[in-house]
Amino acid sequence: MKFTKMHGCGNDYVYVDGKNNIIPDEKKPEIVKFLSDRHFGIGSDGVIFINPDDNADFEMEMFNADGTRAQMCGNGIRCVAKFVYDKHMTNKTKNLAISSFGRNRYLDLTVENGKTKLVKVNMGAPIFDVKEVPVDLEETELTDISSFIKKEGITDTKAAVGVKIEVENRNYEMTCVSMGNPHAVVFLEDSEELSTFDLEKTGPKFENNVVFPARTNTEFIHVDDRKNIHMRVWERGTGETLACGTGCCASVVACILNNKTEDEVTVHVLGGDIICKWDREENLVYMTGPATTVFEGEIEI
Repeated sequence: MKFTKMHGCGNDYVYVDGKNNIIPDEKKPEIVKFLSDRHFGIGSDGVIFINPDDNADFEMEMFNADGTRAQMCGNGIRCVAKFVYDKHMTNKTKNLAISSFGRNRYLDLTVENGKTKLVKVNMGAPIFDVKEVPVDLEETELTDISSFIKKEGITDTKAAVGVKIEVENRNYEMTCVSMGNPHAVVFLEDSEELSTFDLEKTGPKFENNVVFPARTNTEFIHVDDRKNIHMRVWERGTGETLACGTGCCASVVACILNNKTEDEVTVHVLGGDIICKWDREENLVYMTGPATTVFEGEIEI
């Protein structure tokens, strides 16, 4: 099987042209676990198959490193755009439509010398409905966020903002947002060092907490100023990664809902910088960041 190893700010995946590498669906989870293993396989945060799609230019079929399906990955979808353009599978640089779990995202590419350098993604509207995130909370715990959304006709205006949750005998406040996959955003105290926060211990406790019926990704945030935040992320099914595009988007939305930042924020992650903006006039989130090819090869599966 031919593959390409790529990353977006260190969030690395194995990319496979699904049209020319036909793998039965029932075999994909085990193959994904093998490919993702950093000792016995290629090594990655997961595997993304790039498939034909009748309702988009391409489909992104994404798997976590543990072999489970994932709905969306912001860093991954930027690399899909680079993959298909750099390999001359498309010549589109504007409004490139890529679907994931039946939902289309639209991407604009910045190209230099025939290669994709930056990708801007229309990530769509943030989802606040706790049943869709999903997170199990009582109605009394929700906050009316209608004043934050300027677009008319939006009915999804109750959200989990600053909701208390006890994890490892500590009380945290989390804001829950879906960007096509669930996120719990947690703000650390100003006095806490994000770099030394025990994510390996705390992350799994959030991911598997009973209030998250589909598990959750969790972002731990330190707000630097109104336009900059630092983030570390625990991704469900994978663990800590160097970046998470949907997590960056969810974190910026959470920052705005908690009156901590402006609408456009640079998110500093372990693997680099990602710029996210919540356009509240249109209720759309945009993410801009790099996409990098590491190497290509063949592997026996």
